[in-house]
Amino acid sequence: MSTRLPALQAVPGGPWNAWAEAELGQAQLGDPRRTRRLVQMTAAVAAQPHASLAQACGDAASTKAAYRFLEGADTSFVDRPAAIRTAHSTAVTQRLAGQPRVLAVQDTTSLDFTGHAVRDLGPLAAPDHYGLFVHSTLAVTLDGVPQGLLAQEEWVRAPPPAGGRPPHHERPVAAKESQKWLTAVVQSRAALPTAVTVIHVGDREADIYDLFLAVTSQPHTALVIRAAQDRRVVGPTDALWATLDAQPIADTRTLTLPRANDRPAREARLSLRWTPVTLRPPKARAAEHLPALPVDAVLVREEAAPPGEPPIEWLLLTTVPVTDVPSAWERVTWYTYRWLVERYHYVLKNGCRIEQRQLETAARLACCLAVYAVVACWLLRLVYAARATPEAPVSALLQPDEWAVLWQARHPATPPPLAPTLRLLVREIAGLGGFLGRRADGEPGVKTLWQGLRRYFDLLTGYHLARQLTGLVGNA
Repeated sequence: MSTRLPALQAVPGGPWNAWAEAELGQAQLGDPRRTRRLVQMTAAVAAQPHASLAQACGDAASTKAAYRFLEGADTSFVDRPAAIRTAHSTAVTQRLAGQPRVLAVQDTTSLDFTGHAVRDLGPLAAPDHYGLFVHSTLAVTLDGVPQGLLAQEEWVRAPPPAGGRPPHHERPVAAKESQKWLTAVVQSRAALPTAVTVIHVGDREADIYDLFLAVTSQPHTALVIRAAQDRRVVGPTDALWATLDAQPIADTRTLTLPRANDRPAREARLSLRWTPVTLRPPKARAAEHLPALPVDAVLVREEAAPPGEPPIEWLLLTTVPVTDVPSAWERVTWYTYRWLVERYHYVLKNGCRIEQRQLETAARLACCLAVYAVVACWLLRLVYAARATPEAPVSALLQPDEWAVLWQARHPATPPPLAPTLRLLVREIAGLGGFLGRRADGEPGVKTLWQGLRRYFDLLTGYHLARQLTGLVGNA
């Protein structure tokens, strides 16, 4: 007589179900069942961020339910992307409790869906490419650990009208894509308690006079941006760069420059100049009678760049007072954290493969983006938190047997440590993804982490299935 096997139960989210519940379990989606579906889907995606949605969900019923959630086929009138972002930003706010100052690092990226059968998309910068734009505001603590999104906005660029658009300087900011910077200031301020000072960090695209005006009108809100324009200032030289060049070198320091698209990571010897300046409003807007704005300017310049490398030069404008050399260098350090939002977009595109998601409308993509945006934040936070707080415990994240499976996969002859730390957890998962752990390798990056997560998921699935099959197969 044969024994009928029961249905095998895998755990799509693996050990990340508790994390997904803490992150999105309070999402207000109009029905608790939708919230549960969101939590289950997010945990499954976190376990296999690089996989297709069908692979992450694990079975036909869960996959169908996930796609129904993304398309809103159950006639819900709730704005699901907004509800997901609100739940996530609430969790971010809780993580930031007790922080007097928080960096809000802003940047824009484009998502290219050219060749996909997706409706409602718009043109991108490249000819004959279509997709949408995403502007993200990433919360970062002063020790450089990303905590999640304070705001995220996506939009489809409309094609130019037949008669062309008015000249750029004749259009108000509200009619330009530059409005994204101001919107992020308002949304970030609303996401955090009023006692927390939000310091927005932006690149040269953020050098907008209206952004300075918006920040100075918001309480407990400040700005550090890299200047793009040689603005008029009050003083003998009447020009921003000349004013800074006239200042003596106050200090020099060696700074590690992270890898960028056009250069590898390297050490740079930087000189420091700083001085208060008063920015004059743009001449083209004289009729608006805009006020002059006092800010502090910090110029860092690489005095001897390697052969063939353009020298580093950052002229930073900040509304956070600079009173001495240490505070000037602190503003420079804050600006270096701007790179984290670029890394976030890199994880979203490459680790979560958001541009490979096969959905039919921009609305479905927006809901999918809201889910994967949370997962990308989690991956980035794991990597940097393991460096900043390596001894943090992870007992609330993993069950003892889940930790044992991870450890034994790489150390079969050694019993697992009883109290794993965050650094050890990240290194072991990254080890499954190809991280070798040599002294010269430093700490693992986010790519080996997402690669290791998928193998870890396979190991856990095999472990759970083997336990269920014990006694039901083999020589009974």
